[in-house]
Amino acid sequence: MKKTALACLLAMISWQNVTAQVNTQTTQNERPRREATERQHHDGRPGRPQGMRRPGGPGSRQTDIKYSGAVTITAGAAETGKTYQSDKTDESALLISTGEAVTISQPTITKTGNSDGGDNCSFYGVNAALLVKGGGTATIHGGTITSNGKGANGVFSYGGNGGRNGGQGDGTTVIIQGTQITTTADGSGGIMTTGGGVMKAKNLTVNTSGRSSAPIRTDRGGGTVTVEGGTYTSNGLGSPVIYSTADITVSDAKLTSNMSEGVCIEGKNSITLNNCQLTVSNTQRNGHAQFLDAIMVYQSFSGDADSGNSHFTMNGGTLTNRHGHLFHVTNTNAIITLKGVKLTNHDPAKVLLSVCADGWQGAGNKATLNASSQQLEGTILVGSDSELTLSLTDGSTFNGSISGNITNADGESVSTQTGTVHVALADGCTWTLTSDTYITSFTGNPALIKTNGHRLYVNGALMTNK
Repeated sequence: MKKTALACLLAMISWQNVTAQVNTQTTQNERPRREATERQHHDGRPGRPQGMRRPGGPGSRQTDIKYSGAVTITAGAAETGKTYQSDKTDESALLISTGEAVTISQPTITKTGNSDGGDNCSFYGVNAALLVKGGGTATIHGGTITSNGKGANGVFSYGGNGGRNGGQGDGTTVIIQGTQITTTADGSGGIMTTGGGVMKAKNLTVNTSGRSSAPIRTDRGGGTVTVEGGTYTSNGLGSPVIYSTADITVSDAKLTSNMSEGVCIEGKNSITLNNCQLTVSNTQRNGHAQFLDAIMVYQSFSGDADSGNSHFTMNGGTLTNRHGHLFHVTNTNAIITLKGVKLTNHDPAKVLLSVCADGWQGAGNKATLNASSQQLEGTILVGSDSELTLSLTDGSTFNGSISGNITNADGESVSTQTGTVHVALADGCTWTLTSDTYITSFTGNPALIKTNGHRLYVNGALMTNK
């Protein structure tokens, strides 16, 4: 009997030890590769300031969010020329929480005071200068919105879906026009959309200075963002002008990034630029990033974005890059579509696109570059573990080469051989080689390729244009 009891006791101790080990391993394995700062997104990812902890763990959704506002509107209303101010932690200067229509004209909204709510400020709008939730439509005309506190986004549309990526929102919509928005602290975007919210912005002037403070910013649960006109400028680390975990369309706007990427797309989301002027000077890498680049498309597997095709589309306008690669794709499947865009790359290396391993893992590095009525110039880099499909249509031209010899910003070798590359040239398009190039397949008329004294190898065989 004693032997039996002793055996049971030892078994229980052994089970407890195994359980403790499993729980410890689970906790460690679930730590996210998160967004800027705290999370290992693009700077960790361009989104959350350092020191702001993620309270719920990966994939978690908070159900006990506590909202407060110095002024709270809970029914339909129209107010003009009023001042809204808060200097308290996790309190909005103006909180609109109603399913009814609210109109605010010529407001002066001022927010100071840091957030101590971790992701609550990024996912759910806690501590925003102006927070709109509850399913209604808030229309903002003119005025100024200023914030100087960590996690104090300027204008926040939270759609109430609890952070479920791809989930439908409750109809919360912000319509804002002619407003000047300025944020200076970390984790403080200009216009912010999450949880399936809707943001419609027109002719805004938005300036942000903090880390992880994109002027046009989204986070978990996504939503729909439409921007027309205006000027959007970012000055902080890990703060692209646009950070997308949603579907974002920007038209006829001036977009400037003075330290970070111009735009960043995470996972199964999209950005479309129509006739925009985008100028990028990415001078400092953030978090796990191993390259400097103007347009970054990636997946962090932080839980903030579903996996799937990432779409970047640019129609007309200008894209000017001062440092690093013009486009960079890693750890996702990116579809890049360019039509009639004036591309200017001042970086001496003249890298048009890189598709290769970077600081994130869990998926392949795959890109499709569709060029229509487009002039492309520079080197395309495709790592040995990566894949590219290049398609030229409607009289597009490519003056450049494709290589797999890739070195990151630290001077470390990432790849020495070219990965899988498929090239298709429609009639009327041309490719002028600038060095010997090795690709996997070619579709089109070989006469459209101008070798310029160089060699093109297709699946190991030398191609001739006869």
